[in-house]
Amino acid sequence: MNYKQTLLGITLSVLSFIQTKAQVWEIGAHAGGAGYIGDLNPTNPLKISGLSVGGFVKANFDPNWALSFNYTLGKIKANDAQSTSEQLRQRNLSFESNLQEFSLMVDFNFFDYFAGGGYSRFSPYLYTGVGAVLFNPKTTYQGKSYKLALYDTEGYDYKTYALSIPFGFGLKYRVKENWSVFTNIGYRNAYTDYLDDVSKNYLDSEKYAADASTRQMQILLSDRSNEVLGYNIGGKDIQRGDFRKRDAYMFVGIGITYTFVSQKCFNF
Repeated sequence: MNYKQTLLGITLSVLSFIQTKAQVWEIGAHAGGAGYIGDLNPTNPLKISGLSVGGFVKANFDPNWALSFNYTLGKIKANDAQSTSEQLRQRNLSFESNLQEFSLMVDFNFFDYFAGGGYSRFSPYLYTGVGAVLFNPKTTYQGKSYKLALYDTEGYDYKTYALSIPFGFGLKYRVKENWSVFTNIGYRNAYTDYLDDVSKNYLDSEKYAADASTRQMQILLSDRSNEVLGYNIGGKDIQRGDFRKRDAYMFVGIGITYTFVSQKCFNF
C-alpha cells in the first residue's frame, strides 16, 4: 500500500469519527507568505519567497482539541544568482514552483478556547498532522519556461507529489460572537529532495535522454554555471546539491474564522 492509499484511509477514518463526535464546526480562510529550505536556500528558514492562500474546515471536540482538513496554495522560488555564497552564484541554478497542500491537522489550545466550549477569548496553540503536497519546479532559460521534472536534470525520474508532515504554532482571538482571527507559522518536512529539482550530483553522460531535443535541454538545464563562468563546473560524481535528504517548506499568515456554535452542552 502506497502513501496515497494510507492518507486516504486515514482521512476517511477521521471524517467518520468527526461525524459522530464533533461538537462545534468552524470554517476559515487565510493568506500570507510561503518559503522554502533546501539546496538553493540552505541557511535562511524565515525567507519568504512567494504568497500563500488557503482554507479549512475544523471540528472542535472540546476547548483544547480540534481537528481540521486544510487546503493551501503557495508559491516558492529561489535563485543562486541572488545568493551571498560565491559557490552558489557560480552554480547559477534557479527554480519556482506552485505548491498545493492537502492536510489533516490537530490543534492543541493552551487555554480553554471558546470555539470548543471554553470561556477564553484568546489562546496560543500548537498544531501538527499529515498531508500531501503537489509541486512542479520550473526554470526560465532564454526567456522560456521549462518544467524541470521532464528533463531528469540529475538523471533521475522523480514524482511531483510527496508526503508532508506539518507542524507549527499560532495565536487565536475571538473578535465578536462567532468570528475569530488568528495568525500562525508552520513548517513542513517534505518526503522528497526535489522541490527545487536539485538533490545529488550533476548529470552523468550515461544517463542522457534518448531523444535528441530532450537531451539537449537536459544538458543545458542541468549545469548553468557556464552562463556565469564561461565553462561548466559539473560532471560525473560532482556534487550538485547539499547533503540533506529532504527539502522543507513553510507557510506564515493571518486568517479569519466563523464558528457554528451549537446550543448543546459539551461533554467533558
